[in-house]
Amino acid sequence: MFIPYRAMENAVLEALARAGFDDITLAQARVFQRIATEGSRLTELAAAAQVTKQTAGALVDQLERAGYVERRPDPRDGRARLVVVAERGAAAVDASREVVSRIEARWAAYLGERRTAQLREALTALREITDPYA
Repeated sequence: MFIPYRAMENAVLEALARAGFDDITLAQARVFQRIATEGSRLTELAAAAQVTKQTAGALVDQLERAGYVERRPDPRDGRARLVVVAERGAAAVDASREVVSRIEARWAAYLGERRTAQLREALTALREITDPYA
């Protein structure tokens, strides 16, 4: 599972660089991809990315300076802040989705419809016991 995941990750980063998003690093991307639709607190991002709060904070600072994310007050708690995807970040997400779709289509063509469905089903089932954030 690790090798196909890394191949996908590398292909996405390469495509993003070609699309003008050449300043996002792998470490930043791993935090960025875990931002919830409504935004995430820094502690949540750190836990989901399995890095320290300090590391997550430094990566979010870099992403914020590059225009990928913004920090906003958390409407549930005025003392807390949420990290949300900014306009530039949303454009990068759109660009990455195209690459992921192309790769998934190539993998599906290679595996066939039945095996692709089985793979998705198996990975979804494994997520239930391996991903505390699922």
